Amino acid sequence: MKVIYDHQTDTLTIIFTDTPVVESDEDKPGVILDYDASGNLVSLEILDASQRVRWPYQIEYQVVTSSSQ
Repeated sequence: MKVIYDHQTDTLTIIFTDTPVVESDEDKPGVILDYDASGNLVSLEILDASQRVRWPYQIEYQVVTSSSQ
């Protein structure tokens, strides 16, 4: 997974897999979803990111482990 924030365009892009995009859909205004040939989500693009995301230039990554009982 790759996260890119472009300050010049104020765009935040999250790429889930390096697969060619064959279809894009603006699910909500300013939120673009990209899909591969099989209909799987490939990436997510947020326009005007600084207005929609608290800190578009900072990323927090967390791994959650399940506990065995």
